[in-house]
Amino acid sequence: MITLFTNRIQAFQPPQGVPVRITLGGVRFKLPYSLTRSVRELAPRRDYLSAPEPEFTAAYRADLDQLGPERIAARLKQIAEAEGDYRLVLLCFEDLTKPNLWCHRTVFASWWKDRTGDEVRELSPGEGDHYRQGTLM
Repeated sequence: MITLFTNRIQAFQPPQGVPVRITLGGVRFKLPYSLTRSVRELAPRRDYLSAPEPEFTAAYRADLDQLGPERIAARLKQIAEAEGDYRLVLLCFEDLTKPNLWCHRTVFASWWKDRTGDEVRELSPGEGDHYRQGTLM
């Protein structure tokens, strides 16, 4: 059983699980942990990366629909089995503690909930320094 979480690359801590990058670009700064896993298919495409939130969300969700939850789950399961840890933390760069900020990891979490009924918990502190909760698969 895989449990998915999301977090910011800079806020991730190894006890949270296996870090999995879901960005187009790599990390260009030193991290205090090893980030060797990535699922590029979950990164948004450049052609809508800078679009306003409604257009971005529609395009990104369409890409996720094309992949489908079964294919995504199979890819994530491969990583979990290879790592021997079924807690995967999907990472990108956005700091969601800043007001009115959103990113594709929150869009993914919403899409996953819609398609599978399972929640994806955001691990970085949110408004009021509380954590959003949920697990999936």
